[in-house]
Parts: sequence; C-alpha cells; structure tokens
Amino acid sequence: MENPLLSQSKHLHGAVPFDVINEEHYLPALKQAIESANSGLEVYKSKTDVNFEEVIEKLDQLSEDVDYVAGIFYSLYSAHATDKLREVGSEFNRLITQYSNAITLDEKVFNRIAALYNEKEKHSLTHEQLRILEKYYSDFERNGACLPEDKKEELKKINEELSDLSMKFSDNILEHNNELYLHITNKDELVGIPESVVGMASAKAKEKKLEGWAITLDMPIMFPVMKFAENRHLRRDLYRLSGRKASEGKFDNTNNINREVGLRVQRSQMLGYKNHADYVLEKRMAQSPEKVMSFLKELFERSKPKAQIEMQKLQDLARELDGIEDFDHWDTSYYSEKLKMRELNFNDEVLKPYFPLNKVYEGIFIVAEKLYNLKFNKIDIPVYHPDVDAYEVMDGDSGEFVGLFYFDLFPRNSKKQGAWMGSILDQGLFKGKVRRPHVYVVCNFTKAHDDEPSLLTFGEVLTFFHEFGHALHGLLSKCHYRNLSGTNVYWDFVELPSQIMENWIKEKECLDLFAEHYKTGEKIPSEILNKIQQSNQFLEAMSTLRQVSLAMIDMGWHTLTEVPKQMIEVDKFEKNLIKDCDLLPGKPGNTISFVFGHLFAGGYSAGYYSYKWAEVLDADAFEYFKEKGIFNPEVSHKFRTEILEKGGTEDPMVLYKNFRGHEPDIEPLMKRAGLI
Repeated sequence: MENPLLSQSKHLHGAVPFDVINEEHYLPALKQAIESANSGLEVYKSKTDVNFEEVIEKLDQLSEDVDYVAGIFYSLYSAHATDKLREVGSEFNRLITQYSNAITLDEKVFNRIAALYNEKEKHSLTHEQLRILEKYYSDFERNGACLPEDKKEELKKINEELSDLSMKFSDNILEHNNELYLHITNKDELVGIPESVVGMASAKAKEKKLEGWAITLDMPIMFPVMKFAENRHLRRDLYRLSGRKASEGKFDNTNNINREVGLRVQRSQMLGYKNHADYVLEKRMAQSPEKVMSFLKELFERSKPKAQIEMQKLQDLARELDGIEDFDHWDTSYYSEKLKMRELNFNDEVLKPYFPLNKVYEGIFIVAEKLYNLKFNKIDIPVYHPDVDAYEVMDGDSGEFVGLFYFDLFPRNSKKQGAWMGSILDQGLFKGKVRRPHVYVVCNFTKAHDDEPSLLTFGEVLTFFHEFGHALHGLLSKCHYRNLSGTNVYWDFVELPSQIMENWIKEKECLDLFAEHYKTGEKIPSEILNKIQQSNQFLEAMSTLRQVSLAMIDMGWHTLTEVPKQMIEVDKFEKNLIKDCDLLPGKPGNTISFVFGHLFAGGYSAGYYSYKWAEVLDADAFEYFKEKGIFNPEVSHKFRTEILEKGGTEDPMVLYKNFRGHEPDIEPLMKRAGLI
C-alpha cells in the first residue's frame, strides 16, 4: 500500500492526512524518501552545470520528501509522543542525521556549490538567490565540508551521537515528569489553591486510580500551587520534587549533559573554532561570546541592586505575615503574589475570569485582523489529536490564502511541557511551486473543568500572544526559498516577532476588544487595567536577573574550551556560574541544567541570551507603535513588510533599521522594566 506520508494529500490546501497516518508509517516513509534522495544525489554529483537552478534548486529538491516526513514526525514527537512514536524515535533520528551528513560532508556536492559561489558575480542572481547561495556555502563550510576524509568520518559520528543524546535528554524529562507527583489525601492541605486547580488535581488522581488529589509537575497545576498554597510544606515538597526531575536514577541527565558538552567542544575545535559559543555566534546578531557577556554584564549591573531590594521586600513580608525567618526558594512565588496584592491589590486569580479561552481566541484573531487584515476560518481537516483545532488563514485585502494554522493548547502525558510554535511546511518553493505555510502553536493551558470554562492567567495570555507572534512570522512570510522563509532567521532575531506581540495585551485599547468577564460580560475595569500596566515593573529586576542567570548557565557550558576529562558535577558547575546572581545565598536551589531543554534538546545552545536581546528589539520597536498608535496601519504595514515577510533574506540589523529607522536602543527596555 502507498505510504500516506509520501502520497499527495487530497485535503484542503494539501493538509497532512493525519486521519490515515499512524506510527508504523514514519520509518518506511523516511527510508523510502532517503533512498530516492540518495539516487538523485548520485545524478546531481555527476553533473557539472554551474548555474543557480542546477546547483542550488536541484539540491534543495532532493530533500523535499525527507524534509516533509521529518517535519511531521518531529512536530508530533514534541506535541504527541505516543509510546509507539518514541519507540521509533532513536532510529528515525539516526537516519536523518546520517542523511544530513551524507550531503553536507560530500566533497562533490560542496565543489558544485563552491564553483557557483566563486563566480557568483557572473550570474544574474536575485538578492534572495545570492543570500541563499552564501548561506549554503557558509553552512557547508561550517559543517565540515572542507575537512579531510578521516575528520569527516569523525564528525559524522559526533553529529549522530549528538542527535541521539538530544532525544534521550528530552525523553528523560518527559518520562520522569509523568512519574513525579505528590499524593494528597487531606483537602485541608490544599487551602489557598484555586478550586479550578484543585479540580484538575482531583482529575489527575482519578487518572492514576488514586483517592484524593495528585499534585503533578504540569504547569497548570504546579505554578498556581507554588503561588497560592498556604501549606508551606506542600510548596517545599513540590519544589523539591521538581528539582528531582531528570536528575536521578534512570532518568538522570548528567551523562547526557557531559557528553553533549564534550562533543560540542570537540566538533567546534575540529571546525576551527575555540568553543561551541564561538561557532554558534558567528551566525548571530551578537557575533561573539564577548559581546554576549558584555550585554549580560550590563543587564546584571542594572538589575542586581534593585533585585536585592525586591527580594528583601519578600523576606520582610514573609516575616511580617507568617513569622518566617528562614525564607527559601519555595516561598518566592507565594509571597510575590502576597506582595502584588498588597502593593497593587491585584493577582492572577482576579484577572482569570476576564480571559476565558474562547475570548482569548477571538482576541488573537481580532488583533491579527486589525494589524494585518487576516481572517481565520475554522475548518474541518484531519488533526493528530482531538484537542487540536485547525484554521484556514486568508488575506482580507486580496482574498488570497495565507496558510494553515493548528492550535494545540492543553496538557497530556504525550506532550512536552512549555509552549512553542513550529511548522509542518515552511513557506516557499516545494514540489515546483512556491507554497503557503502550515504552522502550529502548542501550549499547556488549563482545560475546562466541570461547569467552568478554560480560564487563562494573564501569564498564559502573554504566552499565547507570544507564540502567536512566532506563528505570524511563519504565516506572513513572502520568500521564494523555504530555507530563508518565516522563522528561518538568526536566533537572536527570531524572538522579536513573538515578544513584541506581548505588548498589545498590556494596552487598554487592545484588551477592550476581547477581554470580558465570562459570567457578566463586563470589560476589565479601568482600575485593574491600571494594575496590569503597573505590574509590568513588579519584581521586574528579579525577573531580569533570572533571565541573565539562565543565559550565563548557557554561556558557561558552551564557552568550555576543553572536553571534560572527568564527569562534571552538574550542580556544582551551575551554582558556580550563577553565584553572583544568587539572591538567597546559602539556600541551594534546584539545578536547571538537568531540564534545560532549550540548551540540550533544542536550538538555543549558546543562544539563550536571545530572549533578553530580543526584548531590547521589541521594546524599541513597540515604542514606534505607541508613538503612532498601537494599531496604526502605516506602522503595522511597515512591520509586516520589513520584518515578517522578509524572513532571512536580509541581515536582521538591516531589516530592523529599515523598519525603525535606526539601530535598536536599550533604553526603552530599561524604562519599561523600571530599571531607570
């Protein structure tokens, strides 16, 4: 029978036929796609034509089926990794890595690219063609195409092992997370926790065939428990439980971290770089580890003094309210909420009734329509899980199809924690035509419970808009080649379109469009709107210092210049990196590295600073919107055409200056954060 992953879709806009795909299809489809691509590769290597279509476009075409199958597989591996899917994950990953190595380390392939690159001036290349040619040449060079054969073989093995380690790291987190929970049988221990969360914990207990409540490490349960549980022992136990995740027994990520770090050092030095950070940052706006560390140092110096004052406020409040003299990490969220209520008379629970999920849905679509005149029509196409909704996105001006958009918003055991955007099919040339993208947003929000709809915290609404910003970047792309389209940009630029979206929901003009009480229909009162804006600076110095510490952990692991000769003790190594950021000296906290998937199972190694870097961009960019009006059509059109549509077809600094008129200024961020 024909494999549905390799068959032409009969669904609207070529949507993935999830209704007929099962786990048994992935490996055969990948093997068939690789076999076909390898046959084509032999023909490709035998040719001598030196022109863009034969050298670059033909090479891109070879991998179309491989890319498509892999795009679907990896999307599900994060969002719906069933046991059967995880069983084939290791072999799937190995085959993909071997295939990639076979191309990027092939001398004949590189020679054809180099021949075109060396005489590029003789060809009438468009700007985008020149950009992608330079990208191909640089990527091949940086991936070892110029190494001698023995080193290429060594590099292949390193890449394959790194791919396996990344998957093992992620699997350990997911599997251990599903095993860890606190079993509560006395409801008195749950005082202060919102009833909606207590209900979720009860449902979790029933899933596990237990009486009472299961307090899991899933974010919709763990976060509100840490914020609202009056039972300090419960907060302590939950905090300590979260610290065990992927740090013990068969799930311990210590070996994975050490091995990944060592292999990254080895690979970067084999390719002529001092360390992994040097290698990565060559292709980033920041350009070097020194510039990143200088940026982090400035943020550290501006935030640390105020962060110390903020922490002292929490300790003083804990002492005043509850006589606590030994303030610890599990008290931070709880007394932050208490302080917010005291200073602002405001907390997340006050806002939740104004953010029923269906209204936030509407809000996202309203904002997209006001900014970019996009229309979102819910459609009936196959999806990979009943919780997933699918939308057809249309341009309100031209009536043209923009892309397919999938929402997958609720937790389940097969889904990773957190929130992310991804694409099944990037916009650009595919199967002989420039195609529109198929993108998705995955979150872990509170599901509707009993008679109460799904109500989002303000933080969850921020997350939703953030990931939707990434989706807009993918959807609105207008490039010719997939490798340069949408979110295929420098990692320290990719967060600009997402983070800037968070700004709108802090503005009354935007919130009045959709935020209303799910029972009364009342809009958010003006006094609460004022509190939201005031809360922008609430404990922001501590938040900034936290982000700085995470970026320092990243840079610490990835500026190592020697392969560890013996096992690095992850806890001690991490604590030493961030000791200057410690606001509770003498109170050892959880070790982040064990679950730091951004670094060891994602694309952010030597790049976690990107979040704060992009905050500089988004704060400066949003100043422009505020100057002209947050829904000003001229500014939004400029952001769309100069940032969202261009993908990686131009250097990001050029794109930013084309939009803003000058290089990004850090002062709007400092002002927004209350650090000046």
